[in-house]
Amino acid sequence: MAKRNFDKRGGGREKEQKEFEEEVLQIDRVTRVVKGGRRMRFRILVAIGDKKGRVAIGIGKAAEVVNGIKKAITQAKKDLIRIPINDNGSIPHDVRMKYKASKIMIMPAMAGTGIIAGGSLRKILMLAGVKNAFGKRFGTNNRMVTAQAAMLALKQLRPVRQSKKPVVAVTKAPEAKAPVAAKAEVKHEKTAKPPFAKATEVAKETK
Repeated sequence: MAKRNFDKRGGGREKEQKEFEEEVLQIDRVTRVVKGGRRMRFRILVAIGDKKGRVAIGIGKAAEVVNGIKKAITQAKKDLIRIPINDNGSIPHDVRMKYKASKIMIMPAMAGTGIIAGGSLRKILMLAGVKNAFGKRFGTNNRMVTAQAAMLALKQLRPVRQSKKPVVAVTKAPEAKAPVAAKAEVKHEKTAKPPFAKATEVAKETK
């Protein structure tokens, strides 16, 4: 017989790491009227996410809660969406959504703020990996409708594109000054008088 490997804590098989974290948002008991009477079932709303940008919700119906959760998780894996998350763990821009009687508003927040929201909106943001955000819901208190409105709002998020072109500072070239024409220096040279000029001048004065 093959021996099982037990760890030091006394446990048997090691737990497998799950790809998605699960959170049950709502459990409702639903009755269905048929020919033979009433049939009672459970309706479970489950949200899943990997805290890396992927999140989804699913609804499962079954006679037992465990089976309903499994159905909801299977459906949620088919409807996964990816949302953009900034470096500070927030969403890139504001988003608003109205779905049936629910109104959802989600706004980005600075690092260290945390998730300021309530109900199913808070759990969905946490499973998506958002760490800082403001959330507000108006209208109905139904968690299922609020969760559906939150998913539609997250689908509208778009990453902020940064321009790839480098910013070049434009500087004006100095205006070229017209060359100044050099003034011709005119030198007035004194003409030397001949040596007999003084003798003629004196002769004229004596006359």
